[in-house]
Amino acid sequence: MTKTATAAVLREPHGQFSLEEVSLDDLKPDEILVRIEASGICATDIMVQDMLSLPAVLGHEGAGVVEQIGSEVSQIKVGARVAISYGSCNHCPNCLQQLPYVCDNSMQSNFSGLRLDGTHTITLADEPITGAFFQQSSFATHAITLARDVVMIDQELSAQMAAPLGCGIMTGAGSILNTMKVGAKDSLVVFGAGAVGLSAIMAGRLVGASPLIAIDINAGRLELALELGATHAFNAGDGEIPERVREICPRGTKFSFETSGAEQALNDAIACLAMTGHCGIVTAPHFGQKYPFSPSEILFRAAKLQGIFFGSSVPQDFLPQLIDFQREGKFPYERLIKTYDFADINQAFKDTESGDVIKPVLLMT
Repeated sequence: MTKTATAAVLREPHGQFSLEEVSLDDLKPDEILVRIEASGICATDIMVQDMLSLPAVLGHEGAGVVEQIGSEVSQIKVGARVAISYGSCNHCPNCLQQLPYVCDNSMQSNFSGLRLDGTHTITLADEPITGAFFQQSSFATHAITLARDVVMIDQELSAQMAAPLGCGIMTGAGSILNTMKVGAKDSLVVFGAGAVGLSAIMAGRLVGASPLIAIDINAGRLELALELGATHAFNAGDGEIPERVREICPRGTKFSFETSGAEQALNDAIACLAMTGHCGIVTAPHFGQKYPFSPSEILFRAAKLQGIFFGSSVPQDFLPQLIDFQREGKFPYERLIKTYDFADINQAFKDTESGDVIKPVLLMT
């Protein structure tokens, strides 16, 4: 039976969202229907607006209560509370090796706006529109997702705390803990003090990285980075970042992590590295476009430049760890969150783009 929902529909890139009634398709056998209680807003929700066919329903950090399950779903029951993460195909070689974060079909699964079988999950006025964003489209009161893409959460964890774990916070922490495997006394410089970067700072403190250096252009975010564990914080607007980093780490840093997507930041992240250093990136300058870049600095340092998806995280394993760290006071990501009523989604996006808010979370109920 077709389910109706209220969704935030986007009709033009970087335009206004409008709350409208949409229809959700019948569940496939491996899908579930989730009543969304909260959804984080991520920088990816802004970046992809020029790439998707519109109109569309975005959102990929949903959390809520399972209301219906597909015929083949046995591991999840109606009434379960879940956080939703990224999509994967479950049949490529990487997925079969329990590495869904490098699924061969990741781009199709998360950015095509369709199910993997090419069908739509959402219609508006009887016309199919782009949905299934990260196999969820959580800017809505209800969302269809794959049973394998959710993480069970307990009754004590609020939806506003569960929702943002599914992408940005997981990516920042996972990049440090899972991908680069930063250790105690390892030097680390993080470019960008947004949700991903500050999660990386908290993860760096968790493992005892030192020096632990934050770079941003927002003075308030740099102050917060220091409060969350950075040993040093530099304003990129002052320039000469590699030189300032080398005053602390004369040989350069063992690790750098670039989250801002700024061309200068990537250049600086590489220039900061010591010999055989490791630079991780979760976005790229001029996203989707070519720009002048020379790999010489990587070559001359015998260094590594690595693209990272989802912090190399298996959500069912990693998100419970982050929740435990938070409850122990070791990963206070609650300090990044500001909540908004669903009806105020446009203000939440405005505050995100201005940099006034680090991690907005929409509350649907």
